[in-house]
Amino acid sequence: MTPTAHRPTVLAPQGMVASPHYLASAAGLRVLQAGGNAIDAAIAAAAVCSVVYPHMCSIGGDNFWLIYDAKTRTVRALNGSGRSGERCSIDQYHRTGNLNAIPRRGFLAANTVPGAVDGWATAHEYGRWSVGTKLLWSSLFEEAVEYAEKGYPVSPSQSVWTGRNIEDESDPLRGLQRWEGFRRTFLNPNGEPYHPGEIMKQPDLARTLKTIAYGGGRFFYEGDITRRIVRYLDQHGGMLTEGDFYSHRSDWVEPIRAGYRGYTAYGFPPNTQGMAALMILSILSNFDLRKVGEGTLDYYHLQVEATKLAFADRDRWVTDPASIQIPLDRLLSARYSEDRARLVTMTRASERYEPGLVRGDTVYIGTVDAEGNSVSMLQSIYFDFGSGIVAGDTGVLLQNRGSFFSLDPSHVNRLEPRKRTFHTLIPAMLLKGDRLFLVYGTMGGEGQPQTQSALVTRIVDFGFGVQEAIEAPRWLYGRTWGRESTDLLLEDRIPSSVAEDLKRRGHPVRVVGAWDDNMGHAQAILIDSETGVRHGGADPRGDGQAIGY
Repeated sequence: MTPTAHRPTVLAPQGMVASPHYLASAAGLRVLQAGGNAIDAAIAAAAVCSVVYPHMCSIGGDNFWLIYDAKTRTVRALNGSGRSGERCSIDQYHRTGNLNAIPRRGFLAANTVPGAVDGWATAHEYGRWSVGTKLLWSSLFEEAVEYAEKGYPVSPSQSVWTGRNIEDESDPLRGLQRWEGFRRTFLNPNGEPYHPGEIMKQPDLARTLKTIAYGGGRFFYEGDITRRIVRYLDQHGGMLTEGDFYSHRSDWVEPIRAGYRGYTAYGFPPNTQGMAALMILSILSNFDLRKVGEGTLDYYHLQVEATKLAFADRDRWVTDPASIQIPLDRLLSARYSEDRARLVTMTRASERYEPGLVRGDTVYIGTVDAEGNSVSMLQSIYFDFGSGIVAGDTGVLLQNRGSFFSLDPSHVNRLEPRKRTFHTLIPAMLLKGDRLFLVYGTMGGEGQPQTQSALVTRIVDFGFGVQEAIEAPRWLYGRTWGRESTDLLLEDRIPSSVAEDLKRRGHPVRVVGAWDDNMGHAQAILIDSETGVRHGGADPRGDGQAIGY
């Protein structure tokens, strides 16, 4: 097919920010123009998202970073995810209401420390000394504080997702208005969602952001904010303690990588599913996609089968790497990908794949500064609006990422005290040699590695522009939260003949709307190796924008 896009790719000679909300992108751009670096811009954009995109992002969530240092031409990875509380155990949940699974919403779902703020602070400290900046930490929060204090126009996405979450008060996954903090914070005085364009304020969150801005990131973990969050949770049977917050630290880890068509794709190691994204590309590298053709029956079939293979190993291995030894070198090796690729049958879909034999809703933000330093970062609260719990008068919406833990003692991702859970968040970069080529990522749970594969194959194999690759029709294999079945969702811009042929091969096809936001909100920035021009794109499935200067 001939690639087309409704929006133009944004071109800029120096710096660029791509995020899922235009106000966040503008805040990041202001920081770059004021002399901040790519890390500063990412923090400013993430802080604004935590205010104006609360259904997908909060300072009560986690983040994961890939940082490209232009001076050393190296990629670093920062794990800003929180661990379960010291009181969190399988036995404790069995005793608390005789539970066999962790509730997806509510106080018992808020069982991991929010890591986002410490992730910001740790990344900022690295940026100060290694990259350099003209800006103070406090200046990165100016727009976020202003929007929380004085208000901002509610986006169509926030309005829609708020409405979805109060449709049925008896639904344990929705009905979030049953919690007073949610009603007071996210509904208007009549108890209804704010309409697009209406002004919404979050004064409690504004005060918390001011404390962080002027006191530093550790104030979130060692001061009055901590005490107020924990006191509120204690009043409602929550799990976290002040000690859980005090002991939390982000960790620098080694990024993982895999080759693809002469490029090196960088991803994030466990406890995220980053290995799945790289495994999909590694498996696809064994097929000549140019002969297959973009948008054809075989293109989608190969993408889905590669995803199934990668997910089989992901589900077998991904958890906190401190709890088991994960054989990443073998899983990401060329030989292993060749062996896995041989399992693909082109004429029919597999029902499932076994793990191989080896020994041994979210926001994405991408930034590039004038010196070529770059950030690929995701920040998340897991479900839209996370646990649904706003921690008292702090304004902090707490994530429910810890609900992904299993209460089965034999499960690889079983709940244990002070443990990081499986995460879907996977920031990504693509390098040519040691030079940055593409910064990319998306929200969307199990769709993240699949959307990353769509972006890379369409840009590298088929020469799509950044915005064209983002806008091209997408698919999603797997479960979306709240559904028991595994489907292959296809946007209805994919030809009906392709959808019918995929059904005949045995794929569980379900056709959805032309721009379905279950497909995620992707952003990407490409750096032209000859001119240095930044090419930015943002997903029309969300409220995002790429902005440069």
